[in-house]
Amino acid sequence: MNLTKINLIRESFALVLPASGEVGLLFYRNLFTLDPALEPMFPKDLTQQSAKLMQMLAAAVNLLDKLDDLVPVVQQLAKRHVHYGVKPAHYKTVGDALMNTLQQGLGDALSVEAFTAWKEVYALLSETMITAAYPEVEMA
Repeated sequence: MNLTKINLIRESFALVLPASGEVGLLFYRNLFTLDPALEPMFPKDLTQQSAKLMQMLAAAVNLLDKLDDLVPVVQQLAKRHVHYGVKPAHYKTVGDALMNTLQQGLGDALSVEAFTAWKEVYALLSETMITAAYPEVEMA
C-alpha cells in the first residue's frame, strides 16, 4: 500500500470521524441487511459494538504505514472472532457492508480513488485475518 492510497484512506476516514457513532450503526444495518443470519452474533444494543468497530478502524487507519505493527493486531482480533462464530465467508459480507457504509456516509466526498484504496486495504486486512484464524483455508 503506497502513501498516496494511505492518505486517501486517512482523508476519507477523517470525514467519517465526526459522525462515528451514526456511521458504526449504519455499518451494522448494512451488515444485517446483507446477511440477517449474522444479527444474533451481536448484542441487541449496538452502541458499544459500534464504538469498538470505529476504534478498531481508527487504529487500523493510523497504522497503515506501519504494517509490521498492524498485522499482529488484526491477527489476534481474527483469532478472537473465531470464538464468536465468525467464518471465513463472513469477511466478504463485512467488506461489502463497509464499502456500502463508506459510499452512503460520504457520498460524493468519497472519490473513486479513495474507494478503490479502501477496497484494497480491506482485502489485505481480511486476507491477513482469515489466514491467521483459519490457516487451513487457501486464499484465492
